[in-house]
Amino acid sequence: MNLHEYQGKQILASHGVRVQRGIVANNAAEAVAAAKELTAETGTEWYVVKAQIHAGGRGKGGGVKLAKNLQQVEEIAGQIIGMDLITPQTPPTGKKVHKVLIAEDVYYPGESETSEFYMSVLLNRGKGRNMIMYSTEGGMDIEEVAEKTPHLIFTEEIDPAVGLQGFQARRIAFNLGLSGNAFKEMVKFVDSLYTAYVQSDSSLFEINPVLKTSDNKILAVDAKVVLDDNALYRQKEYADMRDVREENPIEVEAKEVGLNYVDLDGTVGCMVNGAGLAMATMDLIKYAGFEPANFLDVGGTADAKRVETAFRIILRDPNVKAILINIFGGIVRCDRVAQGVVDAYKNMGDSIKVPIIVRLQGTNADIAKELIDNSGMPILSATLFQEAADQVKNALS
Repeated sequence: MNLHEYQGKQILASHGVRVQRGIVANNAAEAVAAAKELTAETGTEWYVVKAQIHAGGRGKGGGVKLAKNLQQVEEIAGQIIGMDLITPQTPPTGKKVHKVLIAEDVYYPGESETSEFYMSVLLNRGKGRNMIMYSTEGGMDIEEVAEKTPHLIFTEEIDPAVGLQGFQARRIAFNLGLSGNAFKEMVKFVDSLYTAYVQSDSSLFEINPVLKTSDNKILAVDAKVVLDDNALYRQKEYADMRDVREENPIEVEAKEVGLNYVDLDGTVGCMVNGAGLAMATMDLIKYAGFEPANFLDVGGTADAKRVETAFRIILRDPNVKAILINIFGGIVRCDRVAQGVVDAYKNMGDSIKVPIIVRLQGTNADIAKELIDNSGMPILSATLFQEAADQVKNALS
């Protein structure tokens, strides 16, 4: 589950991580009030107005701007709120901005130059360990840094049995070229950041940039946080932070009815039981020369009601030109699935305007094929994997 920057900073601050302070606003008037409150709390005279959407690269699209007085805060907030912000990480149409974060200015003059670093905490799945990735090249796209200057990216792997060790936090501060109070601040920052990551059951914490201020404080200027959906049952206060306006509406609907659905860019809709078979089915579609329009796992139950719900969700994608149903009948019998498909097709009437290809294997597969072939419905049946691929190819040729 993705969080907004201001929500991620709330989690960081609750675990002792120093952050760039800010107040969220839903309109221009609230933005001005937030700026006044921020000045009273921090003494800041300049403000950073930041669009709050689930995407990076906001500054490149005009979603992060500096305001030097309250009038500019009102003007900039009014411009950003309601805009369709387009960044390298949004769809071509962009994402609508519903709120902004009014943040304090942390690039003030002082005894030393400011420095920006990159830091993230994530899981190294290959080694089964958490990993801190960091770089001296903060404020830039980390992908660009990895491509052009890979030697400037460092990693620190953490044994889950013992957790982050003091020498590891000190090594990070040393590799970032820090000394004196900034070194001590970075060690504390790294320790608190890792604690926040573990205790919030996150799958990603990305801070870009981590800032060394002119008075040698270390703080998070930005925060990209992704929580592990599987752990939300024990993080109920974080589950309430979900903003469904930022999510694909089809995926939201599917989740509400208990379907595992991921929207993709292709033209062949998939309805499958089991994640492994779903992945193989998407490979099959690509092998046939097409692209899958979705990942949809109906699970162990594939009765008429569930199949009909899956049909309706798949058909909400206007790019779908055909639907491939690929079910292995183990827990659920193939004939029951076939009957569910036929009943769902009858219930939906003329709303299905694309070819349906059904491949059933397993318990009572022969009966299932007979049911579909004799249903009188324009449903194409297949028995073999390759046969299903050929049916898709013929239907879309």
